[in-house]
Amino acid sequence: MTEILVLGASGKTGSRVVPRLTSLGHSVRTASRSGSTRFDWADRTTWAPALAGVEAVYIVPTETLGLPERAAFVAAAEEAGVRRLVQLSVRGIDEDGVPPTEAAVRESGLEWTILRPCWFAQNFAAADFFLPEVLAGEVATPAGDGREPFIDAEDIADVAVAALTADGHDGRTYELSGPETLSFAEALALIGEAAGRDVRHRHIAPAVYAENLTGAGIAQEDAEAVAGFLDGISKGADDFLSDGVRQALGREPRSFRDYVKATAAEGVWS
Repeated sequence: MTEILVLGASGKTGSRVVPRLTSLGHSVRTASRSGSTRFDWADRTTWAPALAGVEAVYIVPTETLGLPERAAFVAAAEEAGVRRLVQLSVRGIDEDGVPPTEAAVRESGLEWTILRPCWFAQNFAAADFFLPEVLAGEVATPAGDGREPFIDAEDIADVAVAALTADGHDGRTYELSGPETLSFAEALALIGEAAGRDVRHRHIAPAVYAENLTGAGIAQEDAEAVAGFLDGISKGADDFLSDGVRQALGREPRSFRDYVKATAAEGVWS
């Protein structure tokens, strides 16, 4: 039985990774600032106890985590005897060089896998993202008419579990997307049809979107990062498909339509 540490266990992917690992018979250690296993990126004294006896780690860095902290954590994992690291990253990073946010994992002496997903389908049902706007009937973003191949977080979790528990993924970078690109207007139309409500998309300037986020309590740096990503979608930066799910799992990714059908059946948008 493998002991696996899952960071970000309450997030969109971590919350799906944990039950999958448990169902496969692995011992899972979830760590957080307030959990039974304490872990705080800002407090390095919490790292060694969380890593003790662990064979593999699922790393979900915070958006503001600095490069020195990333390198120090990987070094701590090596010192603790960890064998395998799987890091959640983001799609679209330039391959001309080692991305700084991935460098520590890639350059470690451990087995490693990088997951680079695009925009999560689950963001449309997340209370901290688009759900309130979906329920209000209008989602305003800087995405314009740009197209995005929304990825189901269930697929990301499946790939993460495979990389954490099976051989054959060492040194691999999986770019993960859904099987088709959709504009936000098209995605919201599918949600509206399934939920029996009218939901539309309205384009707003990136600066206005970032201001709306900061007004809702989001840190300025994070707000500008999200606004920039959505603005990139409007310019076509994410209008392409990736085959990472098929490479890792030997199957096609779930479609946005299947995600919408399942989520609507749960009553999330009712």
